[in-house]
Formats: sequence, C-alpha cells, structure tokens
Amino acid sequence: MKTSILSSGSRMATGTLKRAPLELGPDSAGIHLTYAEFDRASYVEGWRFELIRGVVVVTPPPLEAERDPNEELGYWLRLYKDTHPEGKALDKTLPEQTVDTGENLRRVDRIVWAGLGRKPLPEDVASILVEFVSKGKRNWQRDYVEKRDEYLAIGVLEYWVFDRFERTLTVFAKQGKKVKTRVLREDQILTTPLLPGFEMPLAKLFALADDWQPDR
Repeated sequence: MKTSILSSGSRMATGTLKRAPLELGPDSAGIHLTYAEFDRASYVEGWRFELIRGVVVVTPPPLEAERDPNEELGYWLRLYKDTHPEGKALDKTLPEQTVDTGENLRRVDRIVWAGLGRKPLPEDVASILVEFVSKGKRNWQRDYVEKRDEYLAIGVLEYWVFDRFERTLTVFAKQGKKVKTRVLREDQILTTPLLPGFEMPLAKLFALADDWQPDR
C-alpha cells in the first residue's frame, strides 16, 4: 500500500472529453465516490477529506491545540535530523498526509519515513504515523482502534496517538501477530528504536496544547 498525497485536477484521454472533476467541500459529507473520483477531485481549502468505505467524510481543520503540538513535533524531528549524529535515520516527515490503507483513504496528522536512506517513493509504507486525538467518543474509537488496525495491517511500524485529554502518548507496534502497546505519561521522554537517539519531552507538547485552552 502507498502513503501519498492524492493528486487533483482534470485528466484528458486523447480524443475524449472528460467531465470536470468534482469540487469537494463541507457539504460533500456522505456522498459516495470511487477511489478514482476521489483522486480526481479538487478540495475546498482548510477542510479534511477522507474516503471511508466509499463514503466521503469531511471534518473541520485540526484545532490549534492539535496543530501547535504537531508543529513542535515536526520541529524536534527536523532538529534531530539536522543535528544528531544518527539523524540520518530520519528520511522525511510531513503533516497532513493522505494514507491509502487499501480499505480507506485516511488523513493522518503526521507521517514519518525512516531507515530508507533516500526520499520516500509513493509506494513506500510509512515507518511512523501520528494522530493528535480530538474530543469525543467517536474520535477515540476511530483513532485508537480503527486507524490502529488499518495502519498496522499495511506495514506501518509504529502508530503514535497523542491524547491531550488523558495526558498520554500511546505507541502501537506490530510484533508478529500481536500488537505491542506502550503508554507514556506527560512527564516521560518519547524515544523510538526507529530513530536512534531521538528524544522528545512529552511535557512540551502537552504544555503547547494547554496554551490554547479557553480557561488559560
């Protein structure tokens, strides 16, 4: 399976006039599309679009309490790549990436490729996928269960779930037929064998999320 940003724009076959691609917006939630139709569509900027079991799912952009920690994580990853003796283990990292799980087209908060020794190709499976949990039971079920199962099934090595409500980071990793779960509290340091020497103080991420709470 590939983890890639899907293309948009019209496609023309020689001698054949193709109809203009759909433009998906907030009111597109619930419509049925094929992978090809979703791929060709253009998107209203700012909203997040996913294709789940053939149905378009539209969600608002992530809140500041999610975007700010995500930016900080990206900064620490790039700092590791640029300054750490083993930083070359990190190939690339991007926010807001569409991931093809075979069953669905999911939008992930951050993607990390590691250990390739080169720029990732469209067919390269991500090493690490990262989600920042939104409020609500439905979001919890989606991020902790549905996405975990889909991501690990396509060969993702680690799936990180940052939960500012529970003040935890949960790391899921596939080991044989079993899923290993590691839960870190906010006073702990994030490390991973996929990025030797990388250390991220979780307290910094949760503090950034707290800055955006209305009562602070």
